[in-house]
Amino acid sequence: MEFRLLGSVGVVTEGGDVAPGPAKRTSLLAALLLRPNTSVHVTALMDALWEDEPPTHAKTVLQGHVSRLRALLAAHGAEAYGVELTTQGSAYLLRMPESLVDAHRFEELVGLAGAQRHAADSVRMLREALSYWQGPALTGTVPSGPLEAAATALEELRLSSVEALAEAYGKLGEHGRAAAVLRTEAVAHPLRESLAAALMTSLARAGRRSDALDWYHRTRRLLAEELGVDPGGALSETYAGLLRDQGAVLAPVPEPLPEPPAPESSVVPELLPRAPRGFTGREAETRLLDRAAGAGEGPVCLVTGPAGVGKTAFAVHWAHRRTDDFPDGRLFADLRGFSDTPAPEAGVVLREFLLALGVPQQRVPETAMGRGALFRSLTAGRRMLVVLDNARSSEQVRPLLPGGEACVTVVTSRDRLGGLIASDAARPVPLGQLPPDAATALLATVLGEARVAAEPVAAARLAGLCDGLPLALRVTAARLAERPGRLLGAMAGELADEQGRLALLDVEDVGVSAALRLTVQQLPESAARAFRALGLHTGSDLDHFAAAALTGTTPARATADLERLAAAHLLTEAVPGRWTPHDLVRLYARGLAPQADPEGLRRLVDHYLYAGLAADAAAEPGSQPCYALPADVRRPAAVPEFEGRSAALDWYAAERPALEGAVAASAALGLHDRAWRLALVAWPLMLMRLQDGWTPLLEAGLASAVAAGDPDAESRTRALLGWILHQEERHAEALVHLELAPGLAALAGDPISEAIAVVNHAAVLDATGECARARALMTEAVALADRIGHPSTQVLTLQHLAAHCLGAEEYEQALAHVLRAGELVAPDAVVVQAQLRIVRGEALAGIGRLEEAAHQLERAAADSEAAGFTEGSARAAEQLARLAAGR
Repeated sequence: MEFRLLGSVGVVTEGGDVAPGPAKRTSLLAALLLRPNTSVHVTALMDALWEDEPPTHAKTVLQGHVSRLRALLAAHGAEAYGVELTTQGSAYLLRMPESLVDAHRFEELVGLAGAQRHAADSVRMLREALSYWQGPALTGTVPSGPLEAAATALEELRLSSVEALAEAYGKLGEHGRAAAVLRTEAVAHPLRESLAAALMTSLARAGRRSDALDWYHRTRRLLAEELGVDPGGALSETYAGLLRDQGAVLAPVPEPLPEPPAPESSVVPELLPRAPRGFTGREAETRLLDRAAGAGEGPVCLVTGPAGVGKTAFAVHWAHRRTDDFPDGRLFADLRGFSDTPAPEAGVVLREFLLALGVPQQRVPETAMGRGALFRSLTAGRRMLVVLDNARSSEQVRPLLPGGEACVTVVTSRDRLGGLIASDAARPVPLGQLPPDAATALLATVLGEARVAAEPVAAARLAGLCDGLPLALRVTAARLAERPGRLLGAMAGELADEQGRLALLDVEDVGVSAALRLTVQQLPESAARAFRALGLHTGSDLDHFAAAALTGTTPARATADLERLAAAHLLTEAVPGRWTPHDLVRLYARGLAPQADPEGLRRLVDHYLYAGLAADAAAEPGSQPCYALPADVRRPAAVPEFEGRSAALDWYAAERPALEGAVAASAALGLHDRAWRLALVAWPLMLMRLQDGWTPLLEAGLASAVAAGDPDAESRTRALLGWILHQEERHAEALVHLELAPGLAALAGDPISEAIAVVNHAAVLDATGECARARALMTEAVALADRIGHPSTQVLTLQHLAAHCLGAEEYEQALAHVLRAGELVAPDAVVVQAQLRIVRGEALAGIGRLEEAAHQLERAAADSEAAGFTEGSARAAEQLARLAAGR
């Protein structure tokens, strides 16, 4: 992220330029950028935003623009760049690294250029400084007094810099270039006498004396016509000198070019570390880096990946393979972006680079900006490789980029460094975990082929337990190498214990925990807090709603934190909108859980309670909610919305591991009133996937319902558990629960749950041969549902009674019940409608109305297929096949 004042005011992000918005918001940003890290009082900001006297509601308008500007900065990850807009009493403060503002970099370079001893260095710095200008300063702002004054001051400095550049060209004897630079500005500013005088001098020294004299007369006439004045002293003296043909004016002795530090052929820097031993795999990534290094001019290649994935080894290995491609040398610097020791300043690294390039120590510029300019100048004509290892930020890298179009820069980082992609077209080369064959090959490089080949299954298991991370694999191999008699299978058994795995993957101060600790250490506080909260999560992946609940923030803030963690390769977004940590990262986060907000887990549980009801309403519209919210539940900042049944079912499936974990965690905390509810949340999915192993979850929910002493909870849980057990053909166990459920519901005073429990009980009795009792109970359930007048429950009971009648070959009665149910069913209850069509088709077939039966079954099959109701589509297809065979 960078900010522009020298042209149209705006924000430069990874995705391109972002306009702040209307003129007043743009002016607000400009006013704050002109005074970064300084409190700017509200009155000063209002003066900048209004040309005349601010209106009475100006303060409210200003606050609105501040709020929207904050949102814009947050949306583009400003916190990761150290940018924060804060309120300080009656003032606002834009806290940020000043180097992110183009005007700051421009002014710094201009100042450094003036301090250089050699004109060539001044030229390089001034040209770079002027390159930041993309139009008149503060374009797009309100023409208020303070901002116009600031724009005028910046423009004055720009013109002075142009004059200084021309003077430096003159010292080098390049008078034609000096004249070309000055002429453009003199045309745009015809009344600026200093420009005219400098242009006249440059033209004369370039051998164009008549042009110089013509320019004087042109300027004199304009001054007289526009201002009614004569030329000033400096312009008049320059004219008089030209008339006298003074040698000092026309042909000064140019400053000699500085001697190069050494002949290029004699200084070929070589700062690369030794090639890594036992490097394996990475063929695809090597080809990708080859392509990236050969694309464009002065390509920047960005090797990224999580801690321990082997980025440095990969970059250095590649660099050693490409020696012949860089005959002018190879530079290397460890930027220590993720280290316990402080990162080196850019000036320190540049000094080492300049010394390696042969610059005598006494000729190294004093300032980092000067060193950078000289470094870019010396590398301009070379074919060199620069490896910048372990970078923390784009800002850390930019001053160290070489100037040559034939130079290649390889940057390694645990962060994605999107800013470098935006500003310097860096080409990403992502490194992931090693595939199993490469991981076992790495083990073999340390342990020997024979030892790995003797236990191939154990070696593959070790590779999996190490997450394919080269660092973890090397630590494991080192432990095994110290004990030649130890079996790989025994080590795999130890690593399988999650409690001690990270400890086994650390050796002294090297290992997975140490690497992850340094990564987390460099995160902004908000992202670090989110990472610690991940240790509380009960599943394997999560969305931004769950993350917001864990951290006590909004989904928007949580999304920014999750994306920051993903940028640091602590999470992956394998599925859009869902973030997953790798196993070792998850174990490390779990170890940090005691440092997280202790209320985070309870907020997560309450989030799932609210989200579950929203999903149930979308999946089964009109149905009775599977629970009422506890009295002390806390509503989350936002509840997910589901577009329909399919979206709700997808959510159940994605969140199933987290919901199961939340049930166990709630019970462990004594939150039984939450645990039984969470066990029921996914009931629509359970009824869609009856054989999907739901029994353990429901048994855990029942245990909490009993512990809570809540008959309603116990009734609901037993009714669903009994039905699932019945579908698993565990009928005796099912009936134990189903016989108890109706009485518990009656005790709780919940007639809807009672009707559902009665009809579930009846359906299982019917399936196990107790048909007479089943019919009586079904009739009772229908009457109970009719008495309540709850449509979805009436449909359910009628549907079961119709199915019973089918079994008894009472087709006319079955058809009557299903037709009545069809009048009550909700239009958007697609699965229930499909089920009713199947029963209706079967009843029609029994009566002999075969064409109508086929039509209903075909509709049922299509609706079931569209809804993902595989059981329904299979049953409809089976009945259609029977019809076809009977014909």
